[in-house]
Amino acid sequence: MLKISTSPHLQTPRDTRSLMRDVVIALLPAALAAVAFFGIEALTVILTSVAACVMFEYLVCRYWFKIPNTTGDYSAVITGLLLAYNLPSSMPCWMILIGAFVAIVITKMCFGGLGCNIFNPALAGRVFLFISFPVQMTNWPLPHWGSLFAPDGRTGATTLRMLKTFGKVSDGAQQMYTLDDLPNLFDMFIGNTGGCIGEISALALLLGGGWLIFRKVITWHIPVVYISTVVALVGILYVFTGNERFLPLPHLLSGGLLLGAIFMATDYTTSPMTIKGQLIFAVGCGVLTVVIRAFSAYPEGVSFAILIMNALVPLIDRYAVQRFYGEKK
Repeated sequence: MLKISTSPHLQTPRDTRSLMRDVVIALLPAALAAVAFFGIEALTVILTSVAACVMFEYLVCRYWFKIPNTTGDYSAVITGLLLAYNLPSSMPCWMILIGAFVAIVITKMCFGGLGCNIFNPALAGRVFLFISFPVQMTNWPLPHWGSLFAPDGRTGATTLRMLKTFGKVSDGAQQMYTLDDLPNLFDMFIGNTGGCIGEISALALLLGGGWLIFRKVITWHIPVVYISTVVALVGILYVFTGNERFLPLPHLLSGGLLLGAIFMATDYTTSPMTIKGQLIFAVGCGVLTVVIRAFSAYPEGVSFAILIMNALVPLIDRYAVQRFYGEKK
């Protein structure tokens, strides 16, 4: 007897809420590292961002779309966490509210909500803030491990900013930074460096990524290929130029590479559906990241790279889709 039924034919007890809960759990180590190194300022940024994203989504659902509240699926919480992780600990709260509005209302809800947005909401909010408030977005308080409150006025350059100025002169007299000025690799790995609060600790991000792969929330394809592409291209530049600003390990352990590759490039909605498409997407993100880091005025390129590739996802899906058995090319 032939039984015919409608799709979906493969079912799983896991729903959106359980998947998002695993992502929140995976993001917690980075939050703990942020608070450990930047104190109460980082906690304020995180709580403000999460609360604002949840509030804006609730208001849009209730008073604009007049649909059931969708904040219970934790997607707004994740957007709030990722937006906060892409900000310095000194970011004013009212600016965070603007970033949350852009992320939730404009980038997510205006396109139809979860599953319909074209661009990653947290990255869109981050880039909007970066373009609108460049001074506040490039003011990097130094870590103050073990102290809840930062000493007044202690700021410094990020590792990528130091690398960007290698071989350049300041006031026509001397080099601004040398290899000796960089944090050591151990400090980069645990997070004892300046930068956005959620990107500093490679250890915390790798723990979160391992949890997501273990729970089968994401696969290894996009993170591994993205990171490998960046390391390989930076290594090639170092071999051919001999310039120390292209040392692969500092580029791997600093900036938003691990945060972007593990948590934002793997977003279901804004990444390709097939493995072949994901590989193309990841390589594209890696190439754009290196091009921006190496040849533009910006020391970082992860946010712009992922957003550009988000726009190309429909095209990638069109040409990377698997053919049905027996279908002609």
